[in-house]
Amino acid sequence: MDLDKLHHAAQRPALYEKGDSVMWTDEYISRKLLDLHLNPEVNSASRSRESINRTHDLIASFCVESPMRILDLGCGPGLYLEKLAASGHRCTGIDFSKNSIQYAERQARDKGLKINYIQQDYLELDFNQDFDLIILIYTDLGVLIPAERAELLDKIHRALKPGGRFVFDVLNDRNLEEKFQENQTWTYEFGGFWKPAPYLELANGFHYPEAKVFLKQHTIVDEADRLQTYRFWTHYFSVEDMMEILSSRGFIHTECFENILPANDIWDGENVTFYKTEK
Repeated sequence: MDLDKLHHAAQRPALYEKGDSVMWTDEYISRKLLDLHLNPEVNSASRSRESINRTHDLIASFCVESPMRILDLGCGPGLYLEKLAASGHRCTGIDFSKNSIQYAERQARDKGLKINYIQQDYLELDFNQDFDLIILIYTDLGVLIPAERAELLDKIHRALKPGGRFVFDVLNDRNLEEKFQENQTWTYEFGGFWKPAPYLELANGFHYPEAKVFLKQHTIVDEADRLQTYRFWTHYFSVEDMMEILSSRGFIHTECFENILPANDIWDGENVTFYKTEK
């Protein structure tokens, strides 16, 4: 094992430095992700069943007419869209994971639901339809670097019809510095989430308070001494931060909603704020 390479991998990277690997398009990892999406007891990919139901109820409260044209960005296996389509809405879902989209399409066919699914990175897609409602759930807006976030918000604004609504959630800044501790752990697996064969995982948590962002970094070392690094940036925002961001992209009539989710960890409960804003 090259200890110099491993030591370098454990260091704090520069702000927004990308990893050398992407898990969404990895065939093995995407199957593992789908299993997590479909586990109703965990919050690792989709949220728990109770959190999904609470989120759906909030989204449904903004569906003031029927049918509405709804777009779900990062839809995963379609857990929210199935509920919305069953209420008569015309739904489209976009996700990067082929396995999640294929599963969602099978479920829609089996349940007789008319949902249009697209397998693509939503950052690369131009939305040319007038949607009544666009949703982006599980703090996905916060994982984008600022330039990507601005570009996506502009695309969403263009894709909404006048008066159309955008609903999303982000981490807020409520006592986060006390709750998130920088850390480093080592784990040896005989086969697990990252690979079917044995591997060593170095997991790091870093905080960049000047940018209000956390980094979860996973370095995977296989038996051939190959290293892969996955990096997941997640921003947190005060209400004032988010109001300014949305206003700068042309959104109006913004409202925030607190304590929608049950309290589990910093990715739920009081540390997640939902927003509804309009074009």
